[in-house]
Amino acid sequence: MSYYFAIIGTQDNPLFEYEFGTSKQGGDGQARFTEQSRPLNQFIVHSSLDIVEEVQWTSGQMYMKVIDRFFNNYISCFMTGGNIKFLLLHQPTNTVSATSTRNSTSIGANPTSPQTEEAIKSFFTEVYENYVKTIMSPFYKVNMEIKSPVFRARVAAAGRKYL
Repeated sequence: MSYYFAIIGTQDNPLFEYEFGTSKQGGDGQARFTEQSRPLNQFIVHSSLDIVEEVQWTSGQMYMKVIDRFFNNYISCFMTGGNIKFLLLHQPTNTVSATSTRNSTSIGANPTSPQTEEAIKSFFTEVYENYVKTIMSPFYKVNMEIKSPVFRARVAAAGRKYL
């Protein structure tokens, strides 16, 4: 499965972007987005912000699960208390098969399975902890782009660990 992770600020500006692939089940951690779909990732994530704004007032939870679907791309959302949005676009490696029971529990095959939802929630939680540590820096200002290589490495490590 390929992933595109973005942190969106309070003014709908991107604060952080990271693209990676699955490391579970023999994956090498490389994203498998086609060259035609790479520019669309930002558009798909930002177009789901309207749905996030609708759901955030009806749901009192920080983790909103899969909020949008665009063709074979699924968007999951995590909302912080400061209205910062963590969005994860995930694209399954293959289509979900109804005849195979093994694929239904695989994180890479079924983006709406409980195992996948739990893995994404754990990923968001760990990234959120690292995000809080990053913004506690006295040099960070609200809605400023995150350029820290340490933060990027920690996001990559969380991706390898959970996804």
